[in-house]
Amino acid sequence: MFLLHRRLPSLARTTFLCNSMEPAVTATTSSFGGSSRLAALAQQLRLYKPPPSSSFDDAEETQADQETAGKVVSQVGLQESMAPILKDPERFKPKRAAVLICIFEGDDGDLRVILTKRSSRLSTHSGEVSLPGGKAEEDDKDDGMTATREAEEEIGLDPSLVDVVTSLEPFLSKHLLRVIPVIGILRDKKTFNPTPNPAEVEAVFDAPLEMFLKDENRRSEEREWMGEKYLIHYFDYRTGDKDYMIWGLTAGILIRAASVTYQRPPAFIEQCPKFKYPKMVEKHTCMP
Repeated sequence: MFLLHRRLPSLARTTFLCNSMEPAVTATTSSFGGSSRLAALAQQLRLYKPPPSSSFDDAEETQADQETAGKVVSQVGLQESMAPILKDPERFKPKRAAVLICIFEGDDGDLRVILTKRSSRLSTHSGEVSLPGGKAEEDDKDDGMTATREAEEEIGLDPSLVDVVTSLEPFLSKHLLRVIPVIGILRDKKTFNPTPNPAEVEAVFDAPLEMFLKDENRRSEEREWMGEKYLIHYFDYRTGDKDYMIWGLTAGILIRAASVTYQRPPAFIEQCPKFKYPKMVEKHTCMP
């Protein structure tokens, strides 16, 4: 192990076979350090496509949206009277960011994901557990480049070691960042030696991906937003002599990533809020 110190679409619509005879891209075990499991996972995940992004071009949806515009409450918890997003879309349009869900095969054959503990000196989310990632830059050609570039800056992960296989539906952070989770597979964990940037990262560690589907070492807190009740999930994780809490946006993304990877829903109730999304935020953007 590394240690340095919504409406969501139904899984029934995204069921894939790891041993598919016609993968979109053929992966070989030699590409993944001899791991047949990672090769099969790469084939499976390359077939996954998130719900198509919609700008509400469909006339019927657009009409419905316009008819209810006076009653719509934005996904970020602000009423239109407080944030006139329909009158001035650019004021609400969220900035784009991407995070890397970097999966590798552990010594026991389990799938694990690389996580970081943010520096306590940061102005936002200091000391919290997060996925490597950050805001998109003008030169980034796609979300995969954003996620891998940020991972290299934060933890020294060479992008050439990661096979980017798919992206999940976007999530909207409380700071109005439209976060795209990018799933990448670390071809050979032995080639990666974490070197965290001390200005941003306090520790680098990994956790079993499947834990985000289990109702163990998990608790939740019910909240109400815009008349809808929803749950915030907290996962407690201990590795070595360190204890970590994974919650909020990071937990929501990892629950979704684990569901797609293992092709099954979590063993607990997610209870995501059901919002009517304004035109400027694509309707498949999730708010955990």
